[in-house]
Amino acid sequence: MDEIQNRQHVVKQNRPERTMEGDAFSAFAITALRLAGHLTAAGDQLAKPAGQTSARWQVLAAARRGNMSVAQIARALGLARQGVQRLADVLESEGLIAYADNPQHQRAKLVRLTEEGAARLGVIEIAQAVWADGLGAAFTSTELDAARAVMVRVMEMLEGGETAGGSVLPV
Repeated sequence: MDEIQNRQHVVKQNRPERTMEGDAFSAFAITALRLAGHLTAAGDQLAKPAGQTSARWQVLAAARRGNMSVAQIARALGLARQGVQRLADVLESEGLIAYADNPQHQRAKLVRLTEEGAARLGVIEIAQAVWADGLGAAFTSTELDAARAVMVRVMEMLEGGETAGGSVLPV
Protein backbone atom coordinates (compact mmCIF):
# COMPACT_ATOMS: atom_id res chain seq x y z
CA MET A 1 0.00 0.00 0.00
CA ASP A 2 2.81 2.42 0.86
CA GLU A 3 4.45 1.74 -2.51
CA ILE A 4 1.26 2.68 -4.40
CA GLN A 5 0.90 5.89 -2.37
CA ASN A 6 4.52 6.78 -3.11
CA ARG A 7 3.95 6.25 -6.85
CA GLN A 8 0.80 8.38 -6.77
CA HIS A 9 2.65 11.10 -4.88
CA VAL A 10 5.38 11.19 -7.53
CA VAL A 11 2.81 11.35 -10.35
CA LYS A 12 0.90 14.17 -8.67
CA GLN A 13 4.11 15.97 -7.74
CA ASN A 14 5.33 16.04 -11.36
CA ARG A 15 2.03 17.30 -12.78
CA PRO A 16 2.27 21.02 -13.50
CA GLU A 17 -0.47 23.32 -12.30
CA ARG A 18 -2.53 25.02 -14.99
CA THR A 19 -4.83 28.00 -14.92
CA MET A 20 -8.59 27.49 -15.23
CA GLU A 21 -8.25 28.57 -18.85
CA GLY A 22 -5.40 26.09 -19.37
CA ASP A 23 -7.57 23.31 -17.94
CA ALA A 24 -10.48 24.39 -20.15
CA PHE A 25 -8.25 24.48 -23.22
CA SER A 26 -6.82 21.04 -22.43
CA ALA A 27 -10.36 19.64 -22.15
CA PHE A 28 -11.22 21.40 -25.45
CA ALA A 29 -8.16 19.87 -27.16
CA ILE A 30 -8.95 16.36 -25.92
CA THR A 31 -12.55 16.74 -27.07
CA ALA A 32 -11.38 18.03 -30.48
CA LEU A 33 -9.07 15.03 -30.89
CA ARG A 34 -11.87 12.64 -29.97
CA LEU A 35 -14.19 14.44 -32.40
CA ALA A 36 -11.56 14.17 -35.15
CA GLY A 37 -11.48 10.41 -34.63
CA HIS A 38 -15.27 10.18 -34.83
CA LEU A 39 -15.38 12.37 -37.93
CA THR A 40 -12.73 10.25 -39.64
CA ALA A 41 -14.65 7.07 -38.83
CA ALA A 42 -17.89 8.64 -40.10
CA GLY A 43 -16.10 9.85 -43.23
CA ASP A 44 -14.77 6.36 -43.85
CA GLN A 45 -18.33 5.00 -43.60
CA LEU A 46 -19.65 7.67 -45.97
CA ALA A 47 -16.86 7.01 -48.48
CA LYS A 48 -16.99 3.21 -48.27
CA PRO A 49 -19.84 2.67 -50.77
CA ALA A 50 -17.71 4.53 -53.36
CA GLY A 51 -14.72 2.31 -52.52
CA GLN A 52 -12.88 5.17 -50.80
CA THR A 53 -11.68 6.32 -47.38
CA SER A 54 -11.80 9.73 -45.70
CA ALA A 55 -8.21 10.44 -46.74
CA ARG A 56 -8.83 9.49 -50.36
CA TRP A 57 -12.05 11.52 -50.35
CA GLN A 58 -10.15 14.62 -49.24
CA VAL A 59 -7.67 14.26 -52.09
CA LEU A 60 -10.47 13.67 -54.62
CA ALA A 61 -12.27 16.79 -53.41
CA ALA A 62 -9.07 18.84 -53.70
CA ALA A 63 -8.41 17.41 -57.17
CA ARG A 64 -11.76 18.74 -58.36
CA ARG A 65 -10.23 22.24 -58.28
CA GLY A 66 -7.73 21.09 -60.89
CA ASN A 67 -5.21 23.81 -60.17
CA MET A 68 -3.35 22.35 -57.20
CA SER A 69 -0.18 20.30 -56.97
CA VAL A 70 0.25 17.50 -54.45
CA ALA A 71 2.25 19.86 -52.22
CA GLN A 72 -0.50 22.48 -52.36
CA ILE A 73 -3.15 19.88 -51.53
CA ALA A 74 -1.06 18.66 -48.59
CA ARG A 75 -0.70 22.22 -47.24
CA ALA A 76 -4.43 22.88 -47.64
CA LEU A 77 -5.29 19.68 -45.78
CA GLY A 78 -2.59 20.09 -43.13
CA LEU A 79 -1.01 16.77 -44.12
CA ALA A 80 2.47 15.60 -45.05
CA ARG A 81 3.25 15.94 -48.75
CA GLN A 82 4.62 12.39 -48.88
CA GLY A 83 1.36 10.92 -47.56
CA VAL A 84 -0.72 12.88 -50.04
CA GLN A 85 1.66 11.85 -52.83
CA ARG A 86 1.13 8.17 -51.97
CA LEU A 87 -2.66 8.63 -51.99
CA ALA A 88 -2.55 10.59 -55.24
CA ASP A 89 -0.43 7.91 -56.90
CA VAL A 90 -2.94 5.21 -55.88
CA LEU A 91 -5.88 7.32 -57.05
CA GLU A 92 -4.08 7.94 -60.34
CA SER A 93 -3.40 4.21 -60.82
CA GLU A 94 -7.13 3.58 -60.31
CA GLY A 95 -8.05 6.20 -62.88
CA LEU A 96 -9.72 8.55 -60.38
CA ILE A 97 -7.27 11.42 -60.86
CA ALA A 98 -4.79 12.38 -63.54
CA TYR A 99 -1.63 14.42 -63.41
CA ALA A 100 -1.41 17.43 -65.72
CA ASP A 101 1.40 19.78 -66.66
CA ASN A 102 1.82 22.74 -64.37
CA PRO A 103 2.66 25.95 -66.24
CA GLN A 104 4.18 27.39 -63.06
CA HIS A 105 6.40 24.43 -62.14
CA GLN A 106 7.96 21.88 -64.47
CA ARG A 107 8.15 18.99 -61.99
CA ALA A 108 5.15 19.63 -59.69
CA LYS A 109 2.24 18.29 -61.73
CA LEU A 110 -1.30 19.47 -61.14
CA VAL A 111 -3.83 16.97 -59.83
CA ARG A 112 -7.05 16.71 -61.85
CA LEU A 113 -10.21 14.72 -61.19
CA THR A 114 -11.20 12.24 -63.93
CA GLU A 115 -14.81 11.47 -64.89
CA GLU A 116 -14.68 8.28 -62.82
CA GLY A 117 -13.22 10.22 -59.89
CA ALA A 118 -16.00 12.81 -60.19
CA ALA A 119 -18.61 10.04 -60.20
CA ARG A 120 -17.17 8.45 -57.05
CA LEU A 121 -16.89 11.85 -55.37
CA GLY A 122 -20.52 12.54 -56.27
CA VAL A 123 -21.68 9.35 -54.52
CA ILE A 124 -19.82 10.38 -51.37
CA GLU A 125 -21.09 13.97 -51.44
CA ILE A 126 -24.72 12.88 -51.74
CA ALA A 127 -24.33 10.66 -48.66
CA GLN A 128 -22.43 13.41 -46.82
CA ALA A 129 -25.18 15.97 -47.48
CA VAL A 130 -27.82 13.73 -45.88
CA TRP A 131 -25.51 12.98 -42.94
CA ALA A 132 -24.56 16.65 -42.40
CA ASP A 133 -28.19 17.79 -42.60
CA GLY A 134 -29.16 15.19 -40.00
CA LEU A 135 -26.45 16.15 -37.53
CA GLY A 136 -26.74 19.86 -38.28
CA ALA A 137 -30.41 19.81 -37.34
CA ALA A 138 -29.42 19.26 -33.69
CA PHE A 139 -27.73 22.69 -33.54
CA THR A 140 -28.36 26.25 -34.58
CA SER A 141 -26.17 27.72 -37.28
CA THR A 142 -25.06 30.30 -34.68
CA GLU A 143 -23.80 27.54 -32.37
CA LEU A 144 -21.92 25.82 -35.14
CA ASP A 145 -20.45 29.08 -36.46
CA ALA A 146 -19.21 29.99 -32.95
CA ALA A 147 -17.62 26.55 -32.47
CA ARG A 148 -15.97 26.75 -35.88
CA ALA A 149 -14.67 30.25 -35.14
CA VAL A 150 -12.93 29.01 -31.98
CA MET A 151 -11.41 26.11 -33.89
CA VAL A 152 -10.17 28.45 -36.64
CA ARG A 153 -8.55 30.76 -34.06
CA VAL A 154 -6.78 27.83 -32.41
CA MET A 155 -5.54 26.55 -35.79
CA GLU A 156 -4.26 30.00 -36.74
CA MET A 157 -2.41 30.30 -33.44
CA LEU A 158 -0.87 26.85 -33.80
CA GLU A 159 0.08 27.48 -37.43
CA GLY A 160 1.70 30.75 -36.35
CA GLY A 161 3.61 28.96 -33.60
CA GLU A 162 2.36 31.27 -30.87
CA THR A 163 0.16 31.15 -27.82
CA ALA A 164 -2.15 33.96 -26.73
CA GLY A 165 0.56 35.28 -24.43
CA GLY A 166 2.91 35.67 -27.38
CA SER A 167 5.31 32.90 -26.42
CA VAL A 168 6.56 30.67 -29.20
CA LEU A 169 5.59 27.01 -29.13
CA PRO A 170 8.36 24.41 -29.15
CA VAL A 171 9.21 23.14 -32.61
